[in-house]
Amino acid sequence: MSTQLDMERIPQHIAIIMDGNGRWATERGLDRTFGHKEGVETVRRITSECSRLGVKYLTLYTFSTENWNRPAYEIDAIMDLVINFMRMELFSDNNVKFRMVGDFQRLSPSVQKKIRDMEDMTAQYDGLTLVVALSYSSKQELVNVTKQIAQEVKDGKISADDITEDTINSHLWTSFMPDPELLIRTGGELRISNYLLWQIAYSELYFCDTYWPDFSEQDLHKAIQSYQNRQRRFGKTEAQVAASGLNQQIISNNE
Repeated sequence: MSTQLDMERIPQHIAIIMDGNGRWATERGLDRTFGHKEGVETVRRITSECSRLGVKYLTLYTFSTENWNRPAYEIDAIMDLVINFMRMELFSDNNVKFRMVGDFQRLSPSVQKKIRDMEDMTAQYDGLTLVVALSYSSKQELVNVTKQIAQEVKDGKISADDITEDTINSHLWTSFMPDPELLIRTGGELRISNYLLWQIAYSELYFCDTYWPDFSEQDLHKAIQSYQNRQRRFGKTEAQVAASGLNQQIISNNE
């Protein structure tokens, strides 16, 4: 299945906006919650495949802060699916560690407990880290970072002149992992939707029309192939990249 992939250039971190669950269900005459249920099965398949390919981090946009405005029954259904998804066999069978990023305090106590338990139970695994962005807002994340750093300046712990990109990186919810090399959005929409705005400054973006419940391992391979066919320049010219061997250096750093 992955014969056309360059296994030496698999992205270290893939982020996905899992869009299209509701539309998938509506087009089949089903309640939107059925799309979310089917989407969970896609999460299992794609997580297993990313683990097999050697991806180190997979970050899934599961529920945004804006999603709290959806009907209560749909929110409840999504949260129930999150809890049911966290079955130990997915993580133990694939050596997968679980982490969550987002506004933890807005979640119900039962969801908070399940998340803490899963993070503790999978802490020893050293393969893929599955990161669930739950109750997540990139703008709110940056507001929180700004407040934290401002307080540290006020307390005299750091000087305003000492604030760098690394200072911001160290205060992000995602500080434990590298920025995504590849961002995938399913469902046909061409926007980022308040997701990892700081972190994807130089990520390669891939959009496809496939709804998330129908997103297959082969679709994942197509996204990775697209990534591998691009030259990542980071502000340099093509000639500079070719001369400096920048892409080769990135590959080595990711191994």
